[in-house]
This record gives sequence, C-alpha cells and structure tokens, in this order.
Amino acid sequence: MLMEEKCPRCGYLIRRYRNPAPTVDIIIECRDQGLILIERASPPHGWALPGGFVDYGESLEAAAIREAREETGLTVTLLGQFHTYSDPRRDPRQHTITTVYVAQGEGLPQAATDARGLGIFAPEQLPQVLAFDHRLILLEYLKVRPQWLTKLKK
Repeated sequence: MLMEEKCPRCGYLIRRYRNPAPTVDIIIECRDQGLILIERASPPHGWALPGGFVDYGESLEAAAIREAREETGLTVTLLGQFHTYSDPRRDPRQHTITTVYVAQGEGLPQAATDARGLGIFAPEQLPQVLAFDHRLILLEYLKVRPQWLTKLKK
C-alpha cells in the first residue's frame, strides 16, 4: 500500500510503502516429551510458539534457527516448512506474515530473551491461552503430526 505524507518542515511529498512484516514461528518437537511453547513476557501475553521477526538480510531458515535459540536455548534442526499464515488480524500489533517451520530441538530447553517461561506440552494438553493464531497453527499441525514424526532423528 502506497502512503503519501508531507514533510512538516519543507512540504516535500514523501511516498512510503506499508508492507506486512515477515516473521517465523517454530514448532519444536522435543523427543517423546511434546511440543515446546514459550510464555510471552511482552504483549500480547499468553503461550506461543517460539518465533519472531526476520532481520533484514536474513533468510527465513536462519531466522527460525536464531529465534529458536534466542527464546528456548535450543539448537534446532529444521525438518521442513509447515505452512505460511497471512491473516492481517493474526498479530494485534501489526500485519505480519509468518512462515512456520517444524524442528527438532537439541539441548536443555530454558526460557530466554522475551520469554517469561517455557513449557513442554503434550499435544492433547495445550494451554488454554495461546497468543496470535498459534492455536489454529497447532491444531492444523496436529492433524498431520504423524507424518512429521517420521522425520525426527532417532
């Protein structure tokens, strides 16, 4: 969307494009334990998939690996891209488009950066309050989860 505004000092017409921000979310499978979610420290509050904004010059895959490490302390192996979600209302802060990855985590998970807490949840016992559209993402993932579990490293 093209937006135009005048410079308050000189009156020059400035054209700016308003585009959705790219983000990544990571469904991390913890061997035989469940799915890793973080409890957000910043609004919107609630439990969420680890994830965040893609930095300029960064690939989606690199962003997913970085965000997983920053928020959970885990080194992840990406098993593949799950789906992209683009509903303009998915993030109350701004229009974002997220690409979701499925990953296997290695290491000891612990809450870090903007995570207030971290939990490992059995798929049938997900928290009641999930941020963004993460309930939808997880419900869609759980429908095809058996196919992804075959990709997990033993």
